[in-house]
Amino acid sequence: MITGALIFSAITITPILAGTISKRREKEINPVITNHVFGLVVACLLVLTTIFISLRYGSLQISWATAWNALFDYDPTNQGQIVVRELRWPRTILGLAAGSCLAVAGALTQGITRNPLGAPGILGVNAGAAFAIVTAIYAADIVTPEGYVWFSFFGAAAAAILVYSVAHVGSGGATPVKLALAGVIVTALLGGWTTSLLVLDQETLDEARFWLAGSIASRGTEEIAVLFPFIIIGLIMGVALGRQINILNLGEDVAASLGQRTNFVRTIAGVVVILLCGSAVAIAGPVAFVGLAIPHMVRSLVGPDYRWILLYSLLLGPCLLLGADVVGRIAVRPDELQVGIVTAAVGAPFLIYLVRFTKLSEV
Repeated sequence: MITGALIFSAITITPILAGTISKRREKEINPVITNHVFGLVVACLLVLTTIFISLRYGSLQISWATAWNALFDYDPTNQGQIVVRELRWPRTILGLAAGSCLAVAGALTQGITRNPLGAPGILGVNAGAAFAIVTAIYAADIVTPEGYVWFSFFGAAAAAILVYSVAHVGSGGATPVKLALAGVIVTALLGGWTTSLLVLDQETLDEARFWLAGSIASRGTEEIAVLFPFIIIGLIMGVALGRQINILNLGEDVAASLGQRTNFVRTIAGVVVILLCGSAVAIAGPVAFVGLAIPHMVRSLVGPDYRWILLYSLLLGPCLLLGADVVGRIAVRPDELQVGIVTAAVGAPFLIYLVRFTKLSEV
């Protein structure tokens, strides 16, 4: 009942956030829309392909038929199908949710700060959520999603407020450069405090070390059950904000002249980012680069329109995260690398390529 009420609220507020869209002439065929429909179909097919790759590849060799039958013709006596259903399917679901949350949150962050380096990790939001969860483990021995998810949201919100407060000091207010610098400072500070807690207590270190590296392995679907309403609400509201972000990026004066309440839009977008980042960190830990790289990749394909950037990010974020997870499984087989390590190793060279060989898209 609560989940239904929350989702109904998100759907109700969506038209208010999205604004009134001007009517087009009847029977007019828009080639841009047609191209995007094709692109979205391709993106959906890519997501499905990535899901089956995630189900097939790992330390145990499994055929395509086994992966397919594990979902649609399950045989509980087949070892390969048991591995798919009990181990790989839950981590694939977690990867889908975390990848979508991080990518949409990154695109929103870049949009509302007008900063091409804007991302939850760089602006300290992920570090705040991680610090809060480690504190909960250290101080209260809370190790279940039902317990620490609330700490994740609180830490993400506190870090976002702290970054904005630090950036707002001085003349000019919270400019994109000052926000990035403040994010680096707060991230370093929270990272140091997190490390201190891990050093002080061996039990906390054992509980949190793999999660802090960014991992969706050896986890169940309890996280999704707890976070599902927040993820759905955050994604719906995030995608619905595309038109408002476009208006906001025309400039404060132009946006105000068009009737937009810029502070309200930024506040709502900030709340959505906190919802998405808090959920993603609770699921997979502070995974880096997904929220930074995916919006740039999408922007290079579809242009600066955030209505499409957010929608494509929703679909392509899971592809990057699940792809990195598969690479981590097979790179050092039979052991595996945490997904956060792989995304950092893949994301850094990609961003260097963007800066070195392409014109970094303005937001």
